[in-house]
Amino acid sequence: MKNPNPNEKDRYQVPVWNQEVEYYEDYQVGKVDRSIRRTISEGELMIFSSLLLDLHPYVADDKWAREEGLFGKRIVPGALVFCYGMGLFAHNNINTFSYGYDKLRFIKPVFIGDTIYAMRTFLEKSPKYENLGLFRVAYEVFRADDEELVLYTEHLQTVKYRTSQAENQ
Repeated sequence: MKNPNPNEKDRYQVPVWNQEVEYYEDYQVGKVDRSIRRTISEGELMIFSSLLLDLHPYVADDKWAREEGLFGKRIVPGALVFCYGMGLFAHNNINTFSYGYDKLRFIKPVFIGDTIYAMRTFLEKSPKYENLGLFRVAYEVFRADDEELVLYTEHLQTVKYRTSQAENQ
């Protein structure tokens, strides 16, 4: 078998497929993106809950959830829905840094086996520091089967300027 990419230096010149390199100037307010979908399994829920030690009856006790719970079945923790919703847009931009989240709301329950997807809308951007601007992005996570909005949050991110603010003055 012949290796089609034998030169190590040449391999590292090829861009990483899911890495973005946009700068502050490249982001456009109003731009909307839709993610791929993903189904949440029981195994994922239990691994996540075990790592967090979140064994609330709504999450980890099937008998209790069916017989006494409000929804008649177990739910996926909101924190896991949040992680997956944000992960659906993981883009590995080497120029952005998380500044925090605002308005995180768990609007509707998500259940084991539900399929979710997310929408991302760029809401605003403004200069922040000498070398970094700030932008605000809304994330909406939907349950695919009934199109219910299940989670909303706004992510604040700093992003490098192509050229520093001092150079622009």
